[in-house]
Amino acid sequence: MPETPTTFRLERPRDGVVVLTLDRPAQYNAMTAVMFRELESAGRALDREPALRAVVLTGAGKAFCAGYDLADAEKLTELGALGMLDLQESAARALTAIRGIRVPVIAAVNGAAAGGGLALALAADIRLASPRARFVPSFVTIGLSAGDLGTSWLLPRLVGPAVAAEFLYSARTMAAAEAEETGLVNRVVPEEELLDSAVGLAAQICGNSPGGVQLSKRALHANMEASSYAAALELENRGQALLTRSDDMTEALAAFQEKRAPVFEGR
Repeated sequence: MPETPTTFRLERPRDGVVVLTLDRPAQYNAMTAVMFRELESAGRALDREPALRAVVLTGAGKAFCAGYDLADAEKLTELGALGMLDLQESAARALTAIRGIRVPVIAAVNGAAAGGGLALALAADIRLASPRARFVPSFVTIGLSAGDLGTSWLLPRLVGPAVAAEFLYSARTMAAAEAEETGLVNRVVPEEELLDSAVGLAAQICGNSPGGVQLSKRALHANMEASSYAAALELENRGQALLTRSDDMTEALAAFQEKRAPVFEGR
């Protein structure tokens, strides 16, 4: 990491797994301009780590992320149009960098995920939630659009357009159980087991072919935007052809024949 971050901390509970914990608990891990810059830097640095296999994203204290820090938000109306655009694009780059990490990102949503915090949770590939998790699309309650930081693109793909519309326009709070029912989160797990469950899932991912997982993520992301079934197949075909040339594919076949677990090295 280029610099020691001030808005989050990084831990490595096992080989190949990084836990990124937003670390402003007194402010419910609210976002600031500094956090945007640090998350962008962290996402790009993690993406370059050759041994990385999975990232777990969570929040310190009682919240996952309360969105943009209201102490900073008071200054937003003082910014000119270009100044506001610069801040918005900084935030977008931060979430894009996290979403774009080449390995799976698992959000362990331990409490409230509001506004930009909801967008951050959506940017993950997989979401686990504790029963205390709450999802709040607070944008329209403060005079902003719910079309923010990818929310209007990602949310309908998870819960469907009608559910997304009702949720975003009403700005109501969605509890963890409903989030699981609608598909916003993959599953709800007991609070005391949340982080262990997320790290355990990351460990399970680590047991698979690194190249296979990474190209699977690339295919899933790219084909959410593919213009046709044929375009999706073309991308998948290229990925499979590339992976059959890898040492890990050879190792997987040998392990199957020898009735043992494969040892993948990401080559």
